[in-house]
Amino acid sequence: MKIAIILGTRPEIIKMSPIIRQCEKQGINYYILHTGQHYSYEMDKIFFEQLKLPHAKYNLDVGAGKHGKQTGKMLVAIEEILIQDRPDIVLVQGDANTVLAGALAASKLQIKIGHVEAGLRSFDCTMPEETNRIITDHISDYLFTPTETSRKYLLNEGIPEEKIFVTGNTVVDAAYQNLEISKNGANILKELGLKEKEYFAATAHRAENVDGKELLGRILYGFSQIYQEFGLPTIFPAHPRTVKMIKKFGVEVPKRTRLIEPLGYLEFLQLESGARMILTDSGGVEEESCILKVPCVALRDNTERPDFLKQWS
Repeated sequence: MKIAIILGTRPEIIKMSPIIRQCEKQGINYYILHTGQHYSYEMDKIFFEQLKLPHAKYNLDVGAGKHGKQTGKMLVAIEEILIQDRPDIVLVQGDANTVLAGALAASKLQIKIGHVEAGLRSFDCTMPEETNRIITDHISDYLFTPTETSRKYLLNEGIPEEKIFVTGNTVVDAAYQNLEISKNGANILKELGLKEKEYFAATAHRAENVDGKELLGRILYGFSQIYQEFGLPTIFPAHPRTVKMIKKFGVEVPKRTRLIEPLGYLEFLQLESGARMILTDSGGVEEESCILKVPCVALRDNTERPDFLKQWS
């Protein structure tokens, strides 16, 4: 049995880390294929090193781009690797373009597909991730759902019950394992001069939130209202896309909102864990808030993680 683990974004590295560790522990024959969807593999090496993971065997360095072009480039390159180094099963995780390209390439070559975090639905097809999820689920052979709700969604779409396995979410393992690893590294709260529960943590990167001046301005205005109400700062590790748009629109960053460079995953886990509350448009951060038991506000009109809403409703 040989497994190909295909990933290309930092959230995928994080959520696949417990599976990679199990492959290592059990001596399973596997390899990692990194598409470089968000960053080059060179930029992601620090993630592998921090999380104590073996490095990827194959690096595509596809980079950012329009959805169709990016997915097409990955599909062509992944297919070539799967032909040369044919696995028995391909594992993909989540809903990024890497997931769709990896699943399609495997399907065309009649290689079994396992979809980790299957069955998530926002029921909003304007989100490109929703298309990726649905297609990947319907061509996968093994669907590993995080919750019973996800299982019901798949059954309602006609996917055979014998293909579905409710496994829980690897983000739980990742958060606990990696928070423990982070204790041996830098103390980000001390570096930033923060005390636990005396600050809010925020992230925003989705196009619908940061690509328009009005909505981006309203989000930042909301941060100013937090300070007026609670007298606590908002720590905002800003995605490069968000910083670019703040400068482009000339939107004012409010007083006591600390715009800082993006943090490494281990440092960000510490920041989340110590926060009074988290504000985010990231699905992964929504999940982590539940695990860490830190209240969270989703800066979105909808979410593909309904169990998050149940946690904080």
